Amino acid sequence: MNRPKTPAQNYKEHLYAVILAGGRGPRFWPRSRRRFPKQLMNFWGEASLLQQTVARLQPLIPLRNVWVFTNQDLASAIARQLPGVPKSQIIAEPVQRNTAPCIGLAAEIIGERDPEAVLGVFPSDHTVSKPAEFRKVVELAARHAAQGEIVVLGIQPRWAETGYGYMEFGGIPSLTTLRGAPVKQFREKPIKAEAERYVRTKRFFWNSGMFFWKATTVRNALERHLPETAAVVKSIAGKAGNPRAMNRALIQRYPDCQNISIDYAVLEKAAQVTGIPCDIGWNDVGSWNAVYDLLPRDRQGNVLRTQTMLLDSSGLLVDVPGKLVVGAGLKDLIVVETPDALLIVPRHRAQEVSQLVKELEKKSRNDLL
Repeated sequence: MNRPKTPAQNYKEHLYAVILAGGRGPRFWPRSRRRFPKQLMNFWGEASLLQQTVARLQPLIPLRNVWVFTNQDLASAIARQLPGVPKSQIIAEPVQRNTAPCIGLAAEIIGERDPEAVLGVFPSDHTVSKPAEFRKVVELAARHAAQGEIVVLGIQPRWAETGYGYMEFGGIPSLTTLRGAPVKQFREKPIKAEAERYVRTKRFFWNSGMFFWKATTVRNALERHLPETAAVVKSIAGKAGNPRAMNRALIQRYPDCQNISIDYAVLEKAAQVTGIPCDIGWNDVGSWNAVYDLLPRDRQGNVLRTQTMLLDSSGLLVDVPGKLVVGAGLKDLIVVETPDALLIVPRHRAQEVSQLVKELEKKSRNDLL
């Protein structure tokens, strides 16, 4: 006699990827622009970060179950990069409202089609150097989520980062055995001293921004904690069967959503969250300095992506296509050129490139944005 499958057993049949691809990537200026941001760039190989994100999920999640949430500037480019994803599943937000509204909208649309849907939320601009291990983690997270749990992937800190959110476990988690554990609390972007304490305790892991839950779990959580936004995305999702009506509803109603992350809206208020500590070779590729760390270097510690003639120079990332770069006595610099701009910044200040982009915005230099 064949027994019916439980939700934990048939989760693979109902697993969907929600790819977040609306960011601008200002720290990668001058390469990254509004119409060609970080997630569409290929820093190594031929595939962009977005294409890599989808490809490493393919053995588990077919393209018909992939949904991409982006903005109106990028929807066409994303459709070109992901020809196997149905165009109706590339949703263009008219305005940025952080992650809670778009995840809520995904839960409404997908959950209406498949009441047993399990959603995995994945940023489009991160890299994973251990894809096989990553897929094992995704399978475990999906099994937990199919049972109604909220799941977050945690990354062991490699330094005291102040730009990431952290999650604390009750004890020191093990990376040798893959398993979920209750999250004690979340902490957002601590000051340096706090981040250093977090690393010393070994109980705090970076919040990777990858989440898993049933569509019904998200819908219920937003109705409880963010009722006005939940009502807005529900009304928009009601038009999903008619692309033109859906687009009109997005333009008219989406700006009414609260501008808030899913972390603040749901995770920090949830009664219980399961964290999965994992080692998947994760990097959020957050700045040019992160690219430097990811690419092979020569004996002087230089990443040279163009023809160079250097003397007594080390720790450089040089990306200046089409011309010879000559330098002497240079240390730990990022040098990136495009036809209309040249960036030179110390590697340890690479995060500040986004501040320079804000200055360009203030000066209305839209030709450079």
